[in-house]
Amino acid sequence: MENRPAMRIAVIGFGPTAVRFAEEILPEVDAGRVELTIVGAETHAPYNRILIAEYAAGEAVRDDLVIADPDELRAAGVRIVMGRRAVRIDREGSAVELDDGSRVPFDRVVIATGARANVPRLDGLELTGRDASGHDETLTEGVVVLRSIDDAERVARVVEAGGRVVVLGAGVLGIELALILAQAGAIPHIAHFGPIPMPRQLDRGAAHVLAGALAASGVTVVPHTRAEAIVAREQGGVRRFEALVSGDGKRIDGDLLVLSCGVQPRAELAEGAGLRTGRGVLVDERLRSWTDPRIHAIGDVAHIADPAVHGEEKRVPGGPSGLIGPGWRQAEWLAAAITAELDGADTEPFREEAPGVVLVKASQVDLVSAGDVQGDPFAPAAHGEEPAEIAMWADPQHGTYVKMQTTGGVLDGFVAVGMPRAAAELSVLYQRRGELPSDRSLLLRLDAAEASAPRAEGRDAMVCMCNAVTAGAIEDAVAEHECTTVEDVGRCTRAGTGCGGCRARIGEMLQQLEVAA
Repeated sequence: MENRPAMRIAVIGFGPTAVRFAEEILPEVDAGRVELTIVGAETHAPYNRILIAEYAAGEAVRDDLVIADPDELRAAGVRIVMGRRAVRIDREGSAVELDDGSRVPFDRVVIATGARANVPRLDGLELTGRDASGHDETLTEGVVVLRSIDDAERVARVVEAGGRVVVLGAGVLGIELALILAQAGAIPHIAHFGPIPMPRQLDRGAAHVLAGALAASGVTVVPHTRAEAIVAREQGGVRRFEALVSGDGKRIDGDLLVLSCGVQPRAELAEGAGLRTGRGVLVDERLRSWTDPRIHAIGDVAHIADPAVHGEEKRVPGGPSGLIGPGWRQAEWLAAAITAELDGADTEPFREEAPGVVLVKASQVDLVSAGDVQGDPFAPAAHGEEPAEIAMWADPQHGTYVKMQTTGGVLDGFVAVGMPRAAAELSVLYQRRGELPSDRSLLLRLDAAEASAPRAEGRDAMVCMCNAVTAGAIEDAVAEHECTTVEDVGRCTRAGTGCGGCRARIGEMLQQLEVAA
């Protein structure tokens, strides 16, 4: 067989998605068929950003966040450049240029730069512009976006002092952060523009129950807040945040302001290289740039769309999911596709996932949502259309609410607050596209005081959505590798190592398997 030179792959970014790609392509590095270089702007070992809030609140230690050891990757043959930023992709010269003037030659580039937090324009908020590589702004002292270890350590100092934290934004991350901070002893306030929290995932009924749960947990919610400015005070020659001010004159004082106003993909490098972008780097179903097939994008920076269908459109629909699970699946698929290419074989195109299940990771609130939940059960159907099938249960005084929206008995969406067992079963049915029981109240009884904790039916029931780990895979890990703890299961299957929202469910499974043994 003819010896071919190794494929030179340059990965830009050293976050969870880049690490997963590196882990999956390592056999080809070991075989000498791939020369892999990873460029990371931070000096820290790669870490799980999803757990940043837990770290800031003292619920996780630094080692809990680390997802890979750079020295181990180097020992496996990977070249890692840390503390350096990629500033230019030189397509003509087939090299990635770094901020120290050095160059990384490539046959392929994998852009895994992720996303940055949106920073709203507020009077009094000082920020510096970002460079072509997407370097983040430096904000007024006392204002953070909570996307990095450094941000988390700033928050931790306020939490340790029991300080007041103002969270601007009431999406999933803002809600989770406020609940975690309250549990840690801080005094959190959530300010948001709309009438209800989490408007993309909740209807008004669920939002009302959530608002009650937040209040009971020590979180103050300030809706209808059109943030316009911050007040800062001089302290040792440095301006420091003191209060958030809204358009109607409301003032919310605090020791820290956390901006939780959504994210945007870090696509500046792609734009600078002349690549077509939309809500991220536009890639096809093989995760190749529309503009240059040598360049791939994965994770929060990848906007997957068919150029044959949308190539002439000014605004391409869709965009990154913002969830870690789909990014990991993209990384795994791309590594497998490159391996197949080296073997002279082909692979099936990457298939985007349906919108996933969203859950709030906090001990004080059980909230799960998926799909369309905005239907009105009392609205008349349009002429010629089937009426929406909607079942609801609400007990706001006790913090429980469930809404199920179906077509032909199959879930189009659901939301469950304060009913974890019903939520677990609805999640399984939603993912399987399974039919609900004709008597919907059977699901409500799962959370009755006398009911035993249910186990997702079937070995193919998804337990860890981030890593796509099924109940069967966890059962096999217990039987074959004698896993007895959640950490053991994570080492064997990766379950529970993403957002952590499934760890309690894995614990229940371990208890049930122990009882059945």
